[in-house]
Amino acid sequence: MPELPEVEVVRRGLERFVVGRRIASVEVRHPRPLRRHLAGPRDFGDRLVGRRVVAVRRRGKYLWLPLDSGDAVLAHLGMSGQFVLQPLDAGDEPHLRIRFRFDDLAGQEPIELRFVDQRMFGGMSLSVGGAELPEEIIHIARDPIDPEFDDKSFSTAVRKRRTGVKRALLDQKLISGVGNIYADEALWRARLHYARATEHLRQAEISRLLTAVREVMCSALEAGGTSFDRLYVNVNGESGYFERSLAVYGREGEPCGRCGTPVRREAFMNRSSFTCRRCQPRPRRGRW
Repeated sequence: MPELPEVEVVRRGLERFVVGRRIASVEVRHPRPLRRHLAGPRDFGDRLVGRRVVAVRRRGKYLWLPLDSGDAVLAHLGMSGQFVLQPLDAGDEPHLRIRFRFDDLAGQEPIELRFVDQRMFGGMSLSVGGAELPEEIIHIARDPIDPEFDDKSFSTAVRKRRTGVKRALLDQKLISGVGNIYADEALWRARLHYARATEHLRQAEISRLLTAVREVMCSALEAGGTSFDRLYVNVNGESGYFERSLAVYGREGEPCGRCGTPVRREAFMNRSSFTCRRCQPRPRRGRW
């Protein structure tokens, strides 16, 4: 599933090309991506035609397009959702679900925005009055690269939790945008095992972890995100290449880049966690 860097790459691409454009038409090719818009596909399209996109914003893994009406188009990519910009005469993608056409901007090539989703776990809806922050995602915490993220409040909250540190990183109500891949990468950089108890973390360890999370996120952003397959692309249909820089995730049996110990993979919440046995020792009961 796309994490913060991948969604931010998409946000930046949309911001570059669609802000200021007026929606001329909306074609819904499949109703499932609009399952959260209870009024249905026709109402969705009718309420968007004629509206102008004034910004593209993100909270964690959610995107929204504020409109000049004060409403917003709220979107989540799910596991395989893609926003792809295409010229009007380009052929349709195999899993095209929704098509937005825009009125031309002076001096710019006519384009359309396509929502493509093979598995259809992603989707969108109209958030009434949601231009500033959609009510539907008000419970989602700020992410670690948000200038208004509060390190002190995060530290206090995480130490009140009685859980493992990786579970805390994946809790979008505590810190948003971090998923399985970047949690493993940040924990490796911070030399913390994913099962370390949050209530026993020292302040210095939490600060080190936040620094590691930000380093990983910023490096991934520079690389255009992580693409393990063609299900994640930016708005130009290009894959990211941060996968080449991953230290532990997906590298079971390969030597740790810091100490040479083989990377281990362990089952975690129906997924996998990748760690270095030496750099990230498993916590001992009663000690941590």
